[in-house]
Amino acid sequence: MRIVIAGAGIGGLTAALSLHAAGFTDVTVHEAARELKPLGVGINLLPHAVRELTELGLADRLAGIGVATAELAYFNRYGTPIWSEPRGLGAGYAWPQYSVHRGRLQLLLLEAVIERLGPGSVRTGSRITGPGGEDLLIGADGINSAVRAHLYPGEGPPPWNGLVLWRGTTYGEPFLTGRSMIMAGDGTQKFVAYPIETGERTLINWIAERPLDGEPPERGNWNRPCDLAEVGRHFAGWRFDWLDVPGIIAGAETAYEYPMVDRDPLPRWTIGKVTLLGDAAHAMYPIGSNGASQAIIDARVLAYALATGDLDAYERLRRPATTALQLSNREMGPEVVMKLAHERAPGGFDDVEQVIPLAERAEIAASYKRTAGFDPASLSERPSWSVTRSTA
Repeated sequence: MRIVIAGAGIGGLTAALSLHAAGFTDVTVHEAARELKPLGVGINLLPHAVRELTELGLADRLAGIGVATAELAYFNRYGTPIWSEPRGLGAGYAWPQYSVHRGRLQLLLLEAVIERLGPGSVRTGSRITGPGGEDLLIGADGINSAVRAHLYPGEGPPPWNGLVLWRGTTYGEPFLTGRSMIMAGDGTQKFVAYPIETGERTLINWIAERPLDGEPPERGNWNRPCDLAEVGRHFAGWRFDWLDVPGIIAGAETAYEYPMVDRDPLPRWTIGKVTLLGDAAHAMYPIGSNGASQAIIDARVLAYALATGDLDAYERLRRPATTALQLSNREMGPEVVMKLAHERAPGGFDDVEQVIPLAERAEIAASYKRTAGFDPASLSERPSWSVTRSTA
C-alpha cells in the first residue's frame, strides 16, 4: 500500500512513524517548505499524547527536550487564584505532561522518521494539493490545508472570532512551582505563561490575548512578528506578587501575532482515497492545550484503522470526539472559570468559594478532560493503539 502524507508537521510526522510501526513500508511525507526549521514557540503535550509518543519509543527523547508540567493554575486579572490542579504524574497519570518548544518537537519527530523510514521518506519543497497515484493521501497540511481545499473547494478562509494572540519567549525567573502553567484573565483578556526550558536559566513561553480592532492581517500564519511595546501597553497593570507580566513581555527578543481562528467541523474527513488529520481536519482554538496532542492521537488511530483493515474506524472514533472538542473550545473549555469569576466578581474577590464553589470548578475541569480524552482513569484503561499490520 502506497501512502503519501501532505505536511511534515507534528501530525504528519507522527503519522509516518505510526504507519511504519504498524508495518506499512511505502510511506512518504511531502512538505511544501524547502527547509524544516525549528519555528514557533511553546506548546503543551497532554498525557494522552505523551502515551502515544511513548509507545512509539520516543519517551527518553521527549523527556530530553521538554519540561514536565507540575501544575495548571487559573487566576483572575488581579492575580488572585481561582483554580489549580496537579498535572502529569502528579495528577495520577501513568504518563507526564510536557511543555516543549514546537520546533524542537518537530525536529525530534523528523529525526526519528529519517532514522526509521530512511532519508528519502521526507521530501521538502514538495507541495501536495490533491490525490495522485498513491493508494491513500493523508492531508496533514495545517489550518490552510490544500488537501482539505481539494475536498471542500468552497469553504474559504478560517473564521476569526475577533481576538488576537501574541506569542513569545522570555528568559526570566521561575514562578510558583518552577514548572507551573498559569492562565490569568477575565474571559476577554488573558495571559498564559509556562517554562519550556529550566536549569541555569528559565525560558518562559507566554501568550497574551485580547480583542483586536479591525480585520486580522493574516489568518493561519503563526510567524508574523508584532510590536512588543504595543502588546505590553495592554497588560501594563498586570503585575502580580509572583509574576511581572509586562516585564516578561518586554523581555522577549521577538513575539508573533496570530488571529484567533479555527475551522468549522466537517461532515466527513475521508472521501475516496483521501483523508485528513490534525489541523487540516479539525483546527481548533488554542484552548486547553490540545491542538498538537489531538493531531498525535489522530495519527495513531489512523495507523491502527489501516492496519486492521477498517479505514472507516478512524473517522468513527476521531471525528465526533474532535468535533465536540472544537465546539467546547469555542465556549472557552476549562478557561471559562476566568470568565465566570469576572462576571460574578468584576472587582476581584477574597474568597473564591463564594464566587465559584469548589464543586463547580472541579466539574468544569473534569468535564473538559472527558471531552478531550485525557480523563486519568479512562486513559489508563483504554487499550493501546499499537498494532502490527496483518499480511495474511
